[in-house]
Amino acid sequence: MRKEESMNARKTIRLMVVLAAAGFGHAALAAEAGAAAADEAISKVRAAAQFLHQKGSSGYAEFNNKDGRWVWKDSYVFVYDCRQDRMMAHPMRPDLVGKPIMQITDNTGKYIFRELCKAGAEPHGGWVEYMWSKPGAGALSRKLSYSLAADIAFASGIQVSAGIYDEKLTVQELDKVLERMSDPAKYQAL
Repeated sequence: MRKEESMNARKTIRLMVVLAAAGFGHAALAAEAGAAAADEAISKVRAAAQFLHQKGSSGYAEFNNKDGRWVWKDSYVFVYDCRQDRMMAHPMRPDLVGKPIMQITDNTGKYIFRELCKAGAEPHGGWVEYMWSKPGAGALSRKLSYSLAADIAFASGIQVSAGIYDEKLTVQELDKVLERMSDPAKYQAL
């Protein structure tokens, strides 16, 4: 067990160094506290889009499992259809699955899914800031979600998203993380 603990400690230190060098020192502290980090959200969303590309719509069910691989730390991947205006899968809010989403607003009046659909349509996806309930917190928190289109046979408009809860990061800072992770020369996996 000591070897595994040592490897985890080295990975954590490397993550903290990478994030601190990029100007995200507080993100590394959040990751230590069990909060999802921006690079994790991007990686999970990209993996989810690839998974759906391979599985098609039969893969939606896996995203509804709150104990599954698409839920980690304080975050989760959710799947929605921008063209059909429907939530396809959501591990924390099963009441939303199958329901219209475009009319959903946060407490500031922002149309969350209209913005997510715009951001996800960008070539590398994009980030959207809004207010949402943090799992286990009960109160609304500032959430920044990364959205990306998923290429699924016989379906268009499908997107996947995952978010982080952070009071300090800006969408511009997150766009820099996304840019770095979208350029293999700049991003080296830990």
